[in-house]
Amino acid sequence: MAIRIKLHPGREKSLERRHPWVFSNAIHNIKGKPQAGETVDVVAHDGHWLGRGAWSPESQIQVRIWTFDREEEIDRDFFARRLQRAQAGRNDLIREQGLTGYRLVAAESDGLPGITIDRYDNVFVCQLLSTGADLWRDTLVELLAEQYPGCAIYERSDVDSRKKKACCPLLVYCTAPCLKCR
Repeated sequence: MAIRIKLHPGREKSLERRHPWVFSNAIHNIKGKPQAGETVDVVAHDGHWLGRGAWSPESQIQVRIWTFDREEEIDRDFFARRLQRAQAGRNDLIREQGLTGYRLVAAESDGLPGITIDRYDNVFVCQLLSTGADLWRDTLVELLAEQYPGCAIYERSDVDSRKKKACCPLLVYCTAPCLKCR
C-alpha cells in the first residue's frame, strides 16, 4: 500500500486548483514512514485522492506533486514523457527563432517540481533543488543521454543546502570529458 499523506480539513483547495505544493502545516497525519524523496499519495481529510508527489521531510514544502492523475505511476516512463512533452512544447519557438539555447524544463511549469534543465547547444545544465528531484537524478541523466545522444550534462545544484559531486564540481555525465577528468 502506498504511503498516504492526509491533509487538515480545508487544506485541499490549492491542490484542487492544481497548485503542486503541500506545506508542512497542511498535513494532518501520515500513514506509513516515507523516506526522503519517496513518492507518496496525498488525500483530503475526507479521504478523496488529490495527487502523488515526492516527500521532503526537511522542507516547509513537504510534498511536491508530480501528478494529479491517479492512474499515472511515477517511474522512468513518467520522467521520459515529461521531458519529451517539455521539448515538444518548445519546438515551434526553437524552429521559429533558430534557438540553440533555451530552458528545457522549468520545474513546476513542466510538471517536474524542483527540476530545472537548461540547454546550451549540446550541453544540458540541470538544477535539482528538491529531495524528490535528487532521488530521480540518475534516471534524469540517463534519459537526457538517451534522448539527446552525444550531449554533455552538468549539474548546477549548487545552493547552500546541496553538495557537489564528481571530479569536476559540476560534471554529471559527459561523452567528451574535460582535461581534469581524463
